[in-house]
Amino acid sequence: MFVILFYMPLDNRAFYTALVFSVAGITDWLDGYFARKLGQMTPLGAFLDPVADKLMVAIALALLIEVYDAWWFTLPAVVIIGREIVISALREWMAELGKRTSVAVSFIGKLKTTAQIIAIIGLLLFQESRDNILYMANMVALYVAALLTLWSMVIYLRAAWPDLTRSQD
Repeated sequence: MFVILFYMPLDNRAFYTALVFSVAGITDWLDGYFARKLGQMTPLGAFLDPVADKLMVAIALALLIEVYDAWWFTLPAVVIIGREIVISALREWMAELGKRTSVAVSFIGKLKTTAQIIAIIGLLLFQESRDNILYMANMVALYVAALLTLWSMVIYLRAAWPDLTRSQD
């Protein structure tokens, strides 16, 4: 639905895509909150939730790369998408070793997610206006998200480093 709306020739297309992305983020947060609070977590939910989150962010960034069509936008978007792939692979590998908790979500990861969601919503919403303070604020948020992305990746890799470098006897 998000991608279809993005390409629809609607007058308020930017608003609708930002709204769908926002609703997806809010419902994702509520789902996680209530699942934890009510003890309704399942292995399937634990698997699908991060996959869905990363997919939605990657799709939104890929679509926005097309809109903004500039290296200074593509660079942080590729950093964010690339990190998500690396950390997903790392978590899967660590889970196989029985050490998934050593690469659990950190506070920096939560800050990164907040910054990237704010940036994506703003960049979706204000696609047409690139010469104002809102565009600049959202680009700053995107770069903050990319820096936090790198920082959190270093934290995860550092935590997993002993297992990554251990020889397989």
